Amino acid sequence: MEDYLGQLNDSQKLPTIHKNGPIMVIAGAGSGKTRVLTYRIAYLMEMGVDPFSILSLTFTNKAAREMKSRISQIVGESESKSLWMGTFHSIFARILRSESELLGYSSNFTIYDTQDSDRLIATIIKELKLDKDLYKYKNIRNRISSLKNNLVTVKAYLSNQELVQQDNESRKPMFGKVYQTYVNRCFKASAMDFDDLLLKTNELLNRFPEVLAKYQERFKYIHVDEYQDTNHSQYLIVKALADKYENLCVVGDDAQSIYGFRGANIENILSFQKDYSNSTVYRLEQNYRSTKNIVNAANSVINNNINKLEKEVWTENESGEKIEINQLINDSEEGRFVSSSIFENKHNLQLNNDDFAVLYRTNAQSRSIEDALRRKNIPYQVYGGLSFYQRKEIKDILAYLRVIVNPNDEESIKRIINFPTRGIGQTTLDKLLIFANEKNISLFEVLENLNPQEININSGTKNKLNEFFLLIKSFQLLNEKLNAFEMVEEVLKRIGIINVLKSEGTPESISRIENIEELINGIKDFIEGEEEVVDSKGTLSDFLEDVALASELDKDINESEKKVSLMTIHLAKGLEFNQVYIVGLEEDLFPSALSSTTRADLEEERRLFYVAITRAKKKVTITYAKTRYRWGKLNDCEPSRFITEIDKKYTSFSSSYSTVSPTDSLKENHDFIRFKKPKNKIQLKTLKNNPSVSISNSNYIDIKKGDQIIHNRFGKGKVIATEGEGSDKKAEVEFNTSGVKRILLKFAKYKLI
Repeated sequence: MEDYLGQLNDSQKLPTIHKNGPIMVIAGAGSGKTRVLTYRIAYLMEMGVDPFSILSLTFTNKAAREMKSRISQIVGESESKSLWMGTFHSIFARILRSESELLGYSSNFTIYDTQDSDRLIATIIKELKLDKDLYKYKNIRNRISSLKNNLVTVKAYLSNQELVQQDNESRKPMFGKVYQTYVNRCFKASAMDFDDLLLKTNELLNRFPEVLAKYQERFKYIHVDEYQDTNHSQYLIVKALADKYENLCVVGDDAQSIYGFRGANIENILSFQKDYSNSTVYRLEQNYRSTKNIVNAANSVINNNINKLEKEVWTENESGEKIEINQLINDSEEGRFVSSSIFENKHNLQLNNDDFAVLYRTNAQSRSIEDALRRKNIPYQVYGGLSFYQRKEIKDILAYLRVIVNPNDEESIKRIINFPTRGIGQTTLDKLLIFANEKNISLFEVLENLNPQEININSGTKNKLNEFFLLIKSFQLLNEKLNAFEMVEEVLKRIGIINVLKSEGTPESISRIENIEELINGIKDFIEGEEEVVDSKGTLSDFLEDVALASELDKDINESEKKVSLMTIHLAKGLEFNQVYIVGLEEDLFPSALSSTTRADLEEERRLFYVAITRAKKKVTITYAKTRYRWGKLNDCEPSRFITEIDKKYTSFSSSYSTVSPTDSLKENHDFIRFKKPKNKIQLKTLKNNPSVSISNSNYIDIKKGDQIIHNRFGKGKVIATEGEGSDKKAEVEFNTSGVKRILLKFAKYKLI
């Protein structure tokens, strides 16, 4: 058995071996909180706690996978399989699927993502003939989301005169009607949006005491990662589940609470000791990530906040370079400075592109950085743009797959009933929807029992609708025996979308064909990956849930070329880089103009700056511009107050930095002409051009710790552990871009390098 406790310092070990009662672990940046959480769960299992009674809630699938993989290495795979470990949404979706009938849902309910909700709300606004400029669907969706996360149901909203009055004053008196119609449509379609996964879990635990008692008894030990990021709804669920045994361990850092705009409530972590008067508080204050200058600079900033838990983060690492602060003439000059600095540091220090990150407050700031990096021929990856699964053609095909799994999914049926074009127009669809609403049945049930006279359609339209219905029914029968990859191949063949796009012959249609091909490759990778990864199934339903629950930071980017990372600071949380550039440190930009009116908002902006600084291991470079274009006009800028809050002994300052000489400028223009921007598309392997590598039994039996491999799906990686013998041999591999994976070697497609 591995001596994992010996890897902990004294501060980490105390909460790890604290077995019973409520505990809070305040974990400073880079202090090893994930290690503590992981080893604590392993320790509980070694002390005889049944893994079925341990619940661990995270905010990303990646964190849950890595923790479970590490626990498997300590206690064994068979035991770790029994843990309830995953994101809030995935765990609550699992509970809701088990108890769905109590709430009137089928166990195969669809999970609506943001775009699905937007489409449905836009449809409702159109049906109610409301002013689209007043009733903007995204604003309505955000309002509904906020209400749900605060457990304000339609009934509660309508009975709250203050909330109703707020909408009346903002000239949206019909908001309540939109909210009610949206909820009714989702229920009729047997669909839940992301917020419902929390709202309905709360409803389940409140309405059915026997269900609450069942899960209280099941989850005797509860762990919550990133507790500072929980919202009111998540807080109440955790509190209810932990109420019986109070064996609750929460881990987090109030100084990294930056998601107030999403509903995260910092009071949850600040008030933990009030909620649990018998709780024990542990502090992890040693930073293993950053240099002394970075740690001390970050401390000097966050100490300006009043509303915080006391801690003093420190490190035994080297002093390192001071925080470099640069004043530039304008945002274009800022971009050129950043690109030149990355170029020089890369070559002078022998660093890779992925050692660098450029962080900004708003997505719009990326333009000047991108322009400058392109001119230097420095490859980069922008995070937070339009994701692969949000592209129209991909959404259309996924809608087919969703209807196959759940035929009551009205939004998906509406999306595909005339895709590709089959002569079913909007007028016909409107008639079907009106009839479905009047009879309070699903759209699919209307198609199943189609009566042309009742709906007022002609025989030709009836035949087209019947053909569509029979197509879906045939897919459902095939789904009982085909896997997700085979199913999507069959769908594409039967609907003929590839031939339709080929016949168009436009650059756009070619791009869409490439995207569809990438989807096929992605599903193939998913299926093959599920065969390799321990404890997985790979059904069409599993694939769709995986897509629905995925977040930007959970996506595996399998690319051979290392790239500089560009992202908002919000997306950077949880990541680390060798060198970090924080750009745009100007008043009304960072801190945001919208966040400077209240102490609470300003303190969250300061925590955001703290997060940005602490992403760096070796060096932080801060830039701000004297002038910046906004809405086409050049404005004078004032340096951010946050710059002055960094203790001067940890900074070096450069004013009006000139980044390029005229000669350099000409060279950059020449480089820009030669440079071809890479396609903005998801980088999945094209199967036909990348035949799978395979190995013989003798090869995989010889795989050992320390071996370097290249895997078809996950890329380059290093074997960090193996277990088992012969055909049951498994390897834990840390991949460069995909994190730690636990693979069954007899199925794995890789080769030694």
